[in-house]
Order: sequence, then C-alpha cells, then structure tokens
Amino acid sequence: MDEQNELISVAMQIILHAGDARNLARESLSLAKNFEFEKADHKLKEAEESLVLAHKSQTEIIQNEASGHSYQFSLLFAHAQDTLMTIQSELKMSKEMIDILKIISKQSGEHDE
Repeated sequence: MDEQNELISVAMQIILHAGDARNLARESLSLAKNFEFEKADHKLKEAEESLVLAHKSQTEIIQNEASGHSYQFSLLFAHAQDTLMTIQSELKMSKEMIDILKIISKQSGEHDE
C-alpha cells in the first residue's frame, strides 16, 4: 500500500473507532440520566475499548515515523487525530457527569443500584 493510501486507511480507522466511542459515551449518559448505572458503566467500557482501537491505529503511524518512515502531511489524518483527542475529552467528561449522577442518586436514596 502506498504512503497516501496507508494514511487514509489509518485515518478512517481512527475516525470510525473514535466515532463509535462518542456514540457509546452518549448512550451511557442517556442511561445514567435514567439512573441505569450498571448499563451506563457497560457502555462506558465499550467506549473505552473503541478509543483503544483508535489509539492503536494512530500509534502505528507514529511508530513508523519514529522508525524513520516519512509521511507527507495529510489533512484527513490531522482531522482524525483531532477527532480522537476531542472524543477522549468527551469520554472523560461523560465519566465525570455519570459520577455526579451517581452521587445525586445515592443522596436522594431513590435509585440505588
């Protein structure tokens, strides 16, 4: 596979897996808003697994560059990296919001797991 096609392929993998993670994080928040914390935690775990896949794809290119392989700039790859970073932040915030909902739930005593 030539260099440009390799970057496009990896960029699309990153975007795909990161997008899956974003959707799963959103699903987890929806579940948590209904105090379904066990299901929400499961969705968060799936989201983390999707981010790991995205990160592995990115790491492949970074390791190649560290080994001396040179790539031309790719706007799509830059976009993929930006997407990955953004969704990592969204997942962290989702976890924090779910933790807050758990605290509220425990304090109200209404929706214990």
